[in-house]
Order: sequence, then structure tokens, then C-alpha cells
Amino acid sequence: MASITDAIVPVAGLGTRLLPATRSQPKEMLPIIDKPVVQYVIEELAAAGVERVLFVTGRRKRAIEDHFDHPDVSVKILYTRQSEPIGLGDAVRCGDGFANDGVVVALGDSIVDPPGTVTRLIDTYTDGDVSAVVATQQVEDKDVSRYGIVVADGVEVSDLLEKPDPGSLESRTAVVGRYVLGPAVFKALGQTQPDASGEVQLTDALRRVIKNGGRVLAVPLTHGERRHDIGTVESYCTTFVHYALRDPRFGSKIRALLDE
Repeated sequence: MASITDAIVPVAGLGTRLLPATRSQPKEMLPIIDKPVVQYVIEELAAAGVERVLFVTGRRKRAIEDHFDHPDVSVKILYTRQSEPIGLGDAVRCGDGFANDGVVVALGDSIVDPPGTVTRLIDTYTDGDVSAVVATQQVEDKDVSRYGIVVADGVEVSDLLEKPDPGSLESRTAVVGRYVLGPAVFKALGQTQPDASGEVQLTDALRRVIKNGGRVLAVPLTHGERRHDIGTVESYCTTFVHYALRDPRFGSKIRALLDE
């Protein structure tokens, strides 16, 4: 199987948890030091050998297109639209047909640093007879209800649950916004109905794939890798400070200021 060089980046979410900052600009365009969040994502994909990226955009996302009129990386940028923001599963299936075999999916509002996770996902997908591969990390009890949670025996995933109650399962293994999805997942997405909240969940499609005999594997973040979620004001501020402290241009000055 050839290496995967295509990626889908969903960016159609409304960013309501970051209001009023996202009233006139996409959350993916919020700056982390001197680059918007989504540029870090594209650089991460380019480092993994991705050559084409399909943005799934929506209302008030024109700034993303404007920014990538002059991309700083050698990646071909394409666009399609999700007419209504009705879940990650619906956003991903907007890219059905974009890639013939496997395709990387990377959420546009989270950074995985340092780059390397996507490469391992691609290698795991291309080396085995699998339908999908998901990146995972361990989370605290209080965060279980914010994520898709994986139930797995080693790397073999047996179930996935979207934002479950922490008391309903033992697993604390969360999906962290990086995937490689094969044709079976897109077929399942075409059969997946909205849940009680009105959203089409990617986790529900992955559950359908497993039920039908497909294999889904988990690839955990390694020591030193970190997912930066930009979904809330607190997580955005935490990410900004993290990058500011390690910036060689002024990190030491920022650290000294914090020490004061």
C-alpha cells in the first residue's frame, strides 16, 4: 500500500466556547505567538509527507482561505463546505471521494507537538489490514466527558464512546484529534444518523466499522508529545503561554515576568 499523502482538516465549527473572540474570526485563526493555530496543523501534516489538504469550512471561515493564499509550506490547499455544523462525522464525510484509499484527518483547532504522531498513524495504517487508526492519550476523570473515549485491548480498539459519563466505563483513553480513515469508515459515515444532540459522530461510524468486522487501532502519544486543544479560553491561554515560554526569542523574558 502506498503512503498516504492526503488529509482532511475540518474547520467548520462555530467556536462558541471562545466568544467573543470568535465573533468575527475563526477559532482556528487565533494566533499562537506569530502564527495562527491552523498553520501549526498544516506544518505538522507537511512534516508527515502530506501533499494535499482539503479544508472543510463553513460560515465565517473566509479568513482561513485568505491566510493560505500564500502558504508557507509546499502543500496544495483545497476547500469544500459543510453547510451546517452538525458534527465531526458530517464534516469528515464532506470529504468522501477526496482520497481513494486512506486519508489523514486532523482537527484544525488542536496542535500535536512535536510533529511525529501523524507519521506513526500513517505507518500503522499502511503496515496492517486495518480500517482506521486513531491517536490517543490518557486523560483525567474530569476530562472524560469532553472526548471520544476508546475501549481497547492493547492497541486493538473494541469500542468508542462519544463524551461518556466518567462513571459509565473504566477507560480513560481519549482520541486526540488525529486519525487515518479508510474507505470502510466513509461507507459507515454514509449510514450514520445524527445522535440525540443532532450531530453525526465519527465515533458512531467507527463503532459501526468494528461491529461489521473492521479493525480500528489506537496509537498513543509518546512521552514528550502533547496535544494542545484550542477549544476553550483556558486551553487557548495555556497553549499560548506554553509556546511563549519556549520561544528562543523572548521565552526567558516571559519566564522572568511570570516569576515576578
